[in-house]
Amino acid sequence: MAQYDGCSINSGCGCLQVVGVINIGSCSYLYLAECSELVKCDHNNLCYSPDHICVYHPRYQSLPVCYPVPNYNQQLCPPISIMPNIPANSTWAQNGVTVAGRSEGDNSTNQLWNAGGLFVDDDETVVIADSWNHRIIQWKKGYAHGQIVAGGNDKGIRLDQLNEPSDVLVDKETDSVIICDRWKLRVVRWSRHNGTKQGEILIDNIDSYGLTMDDQRYLYVSDYRKFEVRRYGLGDKNGILVAGGNGGGIDLGQLKFPSYLFVDRQQNVYVIGRK
Repeated sequence: MAQYDGCSINSGCGCLQVVGVINIGSCSYLYLAECSELVKCDHNNLCYSPDHICVYHPRYQSLPVCYPVPNYNQQLCPPISIMPNIPANSTWAQNGVTVAGRSEGDNSTNQLWNAGGLFVDDDETVVIADSWNHRIIQWKKGYAHGQIVAGGNDKGIRLDQLNEPSDVLVDKETDSVIICDRWKLRVVRWSRHNGTKQGEILIDNIDSYGLTMDDQRYLYVSDYRKFEVRRYGLGDKNGILVAGGNGGGIDLGQLKFPSYLFVDRQQNVYVIGRK
């Protein structure tokens, strides 16, 4: 999508190119700030004001600027196509069908071993954290075997290895998988393009268990040991606290061993934890 292309049913919104990444934009309202209110991004293309991202916005200046993307941005710029809501009274079939793996567990590409989190892509490809095989494997609809898209080189600390990955998602903008590489205390990204041999570290020193991404491409990660969930912008290594962070416990301001996550369109975060 080109700069300023329509990305919303609100004609005042446009696609702003995010600095430092290729072919990635933010659908934002184009008139949130005056020229005098904007500051340049720092030398690492980072912004330090809350809810600001580094973008190219030639209407203001030729250099990258920190532009506000408020929490209500999705309501201000609703996407052109909206997924239908599932009614609260929906019912489901009582018997399912196997779409990946078999009853035995080993490292064959038609099997899984202690599978963790998964992500279902738009074409019904299922991407799975195959934990004890130290790999991410994707299963196309109707296929008998999966395809390894990350790891699969035994467990280890090298960038071509994973160590019991616990969760995975697909970043459609970059056609990559983002992975909780739990026992190496890091979050990594692997491209799904052919020929990819290793990943890159996005966040380190984190006991990441579950992760999810919202419509504005903020990444949410649960930290199992710190009893918290943090939100990360593009290129952000520290993130901001959005849930927990008050020690492990059962009080409403606490989390206890948070694992898998979900974030809705209003950026409300739902967390699985222990009592």
